[in-house]
Amino acid sequence: MSNLTTTTEKYSTQMNLALEVKEENMNPQKRQFPPKFKPYNNRQIQIIYDIESLIPEHHVARVVDEIVEAVPDEQLFSHYPGGGRSSFHPKMMLKIILFGYSQKVYSCRGIEKLIRENIPAMWLAAMQQPDFRTINEFRGERMKSLMDMNDLKP
Repeated sequence: MSNLTTTTEKYSTQMNLALEVKEENMNPQKRQFPPKFKPYNNRQIQIIYDIESLIPEHHVARVVDEIVEAVPDEQLFSHYPGGGRSSFHPKMMLKIILFGYSQKVYSCRGIEKLIRENIPAMWLAAMQQPDFRTINEFRGERMKSLMDMNDLKP
């Protein structure tokens, strides 16, 4: 379909594209450079010397750290009978639980994921990674009497 008054005999609705690149059309003076990228290798060993420097000064993780450090050791250690296999430090466990709560993460599996993926949580845990069962046991058995509202009455 074409308007016969405006088209010529050579008018075609199909486009003719050259599929071959002719050598004489290429400019021989233009040099081809390979692409340049910044070095990248996610399989290399990466060491972060001071993970604390990655956390802003007024971050909630620092507030949680200061609050838990103010709790006397004797108050936390009294919930451990002693002997047996060594446990995660109760201050570290309390820090990761409180930080999880501040981030609206309440499940033990969510807190476990948080300390594996979140830099402030990694700092609070000192790069230790307790599993969800350990977090649940600490929260449910060890600290139940500490967190019980009846014990907080004067």
